[in-house]
Amino acid sequence: MVAVVPPARPRKLAKVPFVELADGRLQGVVSSGSDIERVYVSSVTAGDHAYHCSTNNNRPCGGLRGAPCKHLESLADEAVLQYGVDRVARYLRVDAGDGTQTGVELLSRLDARHEPTSAAVVFSRFLRHLAYLELPASTAVLPELHWFPSTGAGR
Repeated sequence: MVAVVPPARPRKLAKVPFVELADGRLQGVVSSGSDIERVYVSSVTAGDHAYHCSTNNNRPCGGLRGAPCKHLESLADEAVLQYGVDRVARYLRVDAGDGTQTGVELLSRLDARHEPTSAAVVFSRFLRHLAYLELPASTAVLPELHWFPSTGAGR
């Protein structure tokens, strides 16, 4: 049985609605600051620290100019809120050092380089998570989530 870990601190979902440590990357979806209908898929690979940011249809982020963009910074900050700085640092295989408290500070410790990656897998995972929000409230078991431990919340 796998324990579900609660967030390190509560976070607001409007700017970064989806963040995860999965597939060897810190990855997620970040809302555009200028267009309400646009989102960016951002990621940092664990170990080699390759980063990328693009729209969900693979148009590169204009803020990638030799360093992580503001979307990657927002993603890293939200990951630290969700998982805690130590867990994110361990996952990315970077020394957080003393006093590192934010995702932006953690990104500054990476020996990072830009490497284009496809947004499709991460965006698809995000859309799948959104689909659960559209389901009516129920205590019935969802077949694809049957492996989550019961919390007894409905009792």
